[in-house]
Amino acid sequence: MRNIPWRILVASISLGMLFQTVDAQQKLADGVLFQIQKQKETDPQRVKIQVCSENIIRVTAAPGKSFSTRPSLMVSKTKWKEVPWSLKEKDGRYEISTSRLTVRVEPKTGAVSFFDSRGTLLLQENASGGKIITGAEVMGERTFHIRQLFDSPEDEAFYGLGGHQNGVMNYRGHDVDLWQHNIVDVIPFLVSSKNYGILWDNYSHTKFGDTREHQPVSALTLYNKLGEKEGLTAECFADENLKSLLKTTVETAIAHEFTDAPGTYPSGFDVNKGSIRWSGDLASQRTGVHKFNLYASGYVKMWLNGELVVDAWRQNWLPWSNLVRLSMEAGKKYAVTIEWIPGGGYIGFLCLGPDAAENTSTLSLYSEVADQIDYYFVAGDNKDQVVQGYRQITGAVPMMPKWAMGFWQCRERYKSQDELLSVVKEFRKRQIPLDNIVQDWFYWKEDQWGSHEFDPSRYPDPEGMVKTLHNDLRAHIMISVWPKFYVGTKHYNEFKERGWLYMHNVEKGVKDWVGPGYVSTFFDPFSKGARDLYWKHVNENIFSKGFDAWWVDATEPDLQSNVTPTERLLRMHPTALGSAARYENAFSLVMTKGIYENQRKTRPDQRVFQLTRSAYAGQQRYAAATWSGDVPSRWSAFKQQIAAGLNFSLSGIPYWTTDIGGFAPEARYEHPNDTDLEEWRELNTRWFQFGAFCPLFRSHGEFPYREMFNIAPEEHPAFKSMLAYDKLRYRLMPYIYSLSGMVTQNDYTIMRPLVMDFGNDRNVFGIGDEYMFGPALLVNPVTEYKARTRTVYLPAGTGWYDLKTGKRYDGKQTIEADAPYTDIPVFVREGSILPCGPEMQYTTEKPADPIRLFVYTGASGLFTLYEDENVNYNYEKGKFSRIPFSYDEKTHVLTIGARQGKYPGMLAKRTFEITWVSGQKPAALDFLLNPDATVTYNGKQQSVKME
Repeated sequence: MRNIPWRILVASISLGMLFQTVDAQQKLADGVLFQIQKQKETDPQRVKIQVCSENIIRVTAAPGKSFSTRPSLMVSKTKWKEVPWSLKEKDGRYEISTSRLTVRVEPKTGAVSFFDSRGTLLLQENASGGKIITGAEVMGERTFHIRQLFDSPEDEAFYGLGGHQNGVMNYRGHDVDLWQHNIVDVIPFLVSSKNYGILWDNYSHTKFGDTREHQPVSALTLYNKLGEKEGLTAECFADENLKSLLKTTVETAIAHEFTDAPGTYPSGFDVNKGSIRWSGDLASQRTGVHKFNLYASGYVKMWLNGELVVDAWRQNWLPWSNLVRLSMEAGKKYAVTIEWIPGGGYIGFLCLGPDAAENTSTLSLYSEVADQIDYYFVAGDNKDQVVQGYRQITGAVPMMPKWAMGFWQCRERYKSQDELLSVVKEFRKRQIPLDNIVQDWFYWKEDQWGSHEFDPSRYPDPEGMVKTLHNDLRAHIMISVWPKFYVGTKHYNEFKERGWLYMHNVEKGVKDWVGPGYVSTFFDPFSKGARDLYWKHVNENIFSKGFDAWWVDATEPDLQSNVTPTERLLRMHPTALGSAARYENAFSLVMTKGIYENQRKTRPDQRVFQLTRSAYAGQQRYAAATWSGDVPSRWSAFKQQIAAGLNFSLSGIPYWTTDIGGFAPEARYEHPNDTDLEEWRELNTRWFQFGAFCPLFRSHGEFPYREMFNIAPEEHPAFKSMLAYDKLRYRLMPYIYSLSGMVTQNDYTIMRPLVMDFGNDRNVFGIGDEYMFGPALLVNPVTEYKARTRTVYLPAGTGWYDLKTGKRYDGKQTIEADAPYTDIPVFVREGSILPCGPEMQYTTEKPADPIRLFVYTGASGLFTLYEDENVNYNYEKGKFSRIPFSYDEKTHVLTIGARQGKYPGMLAKRTFEITWVSGQKPAALDFLLNPDATVTYNGKQQSVKME
């Protein structure tokens, strides 16, 4: 090396450093690109900040010099309208500012912070950048594990992430596993109490919180009943009552959770008839909070440290997690007892010790397979604006057909055309309101799953059946379709020839549960060709016969339940786009895409409607609603549905429902004694009362039959209550369908956690068992057997009226509300204008006239009545009407505004009946009482003053 003069060397180094600093950021048309000085192998090399809108920022971080060009499945908006933004350097950091946000970037680490227009910090990545990108190999693919860490204050609450069966509303301090399951719906959109959201663009196994996998309980020190350090004492019984002792052993693990790794039972033990008790002590070498997962089906109880912490039942083919935490001191023993009546089911007992790296002020998102870290930050003045941002990114929600807002009846399945029609005829005969009957699975010949053809011995004329429903019974029909095909059927062969089937299930020779069992597999909807061929089949065999809607089942996808995660991925590998590990969570998204896009081409004048058992971000744009899966008929499971539905709704997909009564009942309900029968009736009644205030209102489940007249006789309070709430749903149809219009027109959310409307009241942050149904109604389901009162928190900032009596209450207080068998407590927010229509047997039986407006005074309020043609897409061409209502508390004047818009068949002239409700003049929601005022309306503005 030749000698270089010292001054020239220093100048060269300085110039190089200057060049490196200048080159560290590059301003783009829609954002800024940063080159990061990697300190660790897991750091990113490039970070890009994209300004999507004034309140939406996309952050991507790549491990190398380029970003992934792999198209996003969840994102529908890839071209954004330019908005003004600026870039400046301040104190060695770069600030990217819009009118609503400032994004601060530390160029050395790529750490990003988000501030509102007032300079208030909303969210910040860890000072190190918090971006961890680790090279990995998954299913033979060289890829990356990714993790993003944010700092979060202790008082921040988190919501969303889809629908999860854990009974948790606020996910602060909890772990959420984002992995599709029969009773779990994954939407990787997190919403903060600080009015921002994070949309995590990834389709692989994702985790919120702790990234570690649970370990066998043998990771702890186990002691048997005698105090010996050998394992837990396992007493196996020949009967289900834990009495007839068969054998006593010592076991170091409880691991019977998978069919492909079943574990070993003692000789002679029958998992279908026996029972087991494990007991002893647990000890840890570490002090701190330990997490336990008792994953089980059948009846299971667990006592931990002398406390009963689990008392659960689930159908034997669908185990689920019971999550428990225990603070343990190193070396100290903690007693444990587990009693299990399997009924042929599954069980596993897992644990996690304290996480040394865990920080309660850290927010963590992790995914198993990725090219890069990719997320959208969405800010809003309120949570409605946050949800609106999510839908800007992933797609708007089309209008659902109006009939879908009515009542649906279903069973585990109707077994014939005559049986299905007879049920609808019974509804009409008894004058029970109904809009939709559902034909569930197995309408085909036993060995023809995937043919989409009706068994002629049971369904001799399916097209005639549909015509009878439409023309004579004025009902709609939804039908179950699956992505499943039996080996050897015509459609199976068509898909196989094109390479559009997952073949691992076939290679394993796995048989299902039908008859003698048949080998089957699923098609690959990640292929457009496969989606189009699937539509060809269902169109020719089903849609062409006049069916109205699709029940798209098993979209997790569930090729075989209760296999290990590794085996589950192999069952759907590879997809047309890549490995199953990369795309597993998105199956439902692409499945609904195929049906939606093809139906709109086939019949452009009929609204698409789909119901799925799983969901993913973006699915709302395909007219897809979701139900919470095959949940058990259990009071505890019922309560869990409320928080699941609320978090699902706040995740951005507005149409959610649950099986009223629970899908799978305990055996004691099938041929019940008098005591069990009364519990069954009350469980269904309470669930039905809740269902009437869900976005979709549907009864479904296994035997016993779920029609209200099969649950209880007409004179029973169960029947009377269900009929009353069914009729109330139809009375509220002007309100409910207007909410549906608000979803499409204004990105509204129908089923609303209290934190959406009362975010300044910290008392509501963890409430997951009461909620707002639209802007007016505070709903409080009763989820305890024989409860006749219900503790209700009335949020601050407004007054409240009891819907049943009209009595007024101040907000920011907890009351003990009456909850007789026939009613749940429902309160109306002060300032609400609640439009109600006439009694109906189905949603379009007659025009919604007259409309009774219940005006709840005490605060000013607004509401807009939305109407259109109910079943077509003319609303997209502007063919709909809106009538705005406003109430001014100062003047006590209700203004019915000028009608906006029109559509064919619109009522040009109509009647509004007004009932005033105030603290001085309580009024129940009673449609038989004379109104306080009546207005004949012809589309022009009118005002009415309260007398």
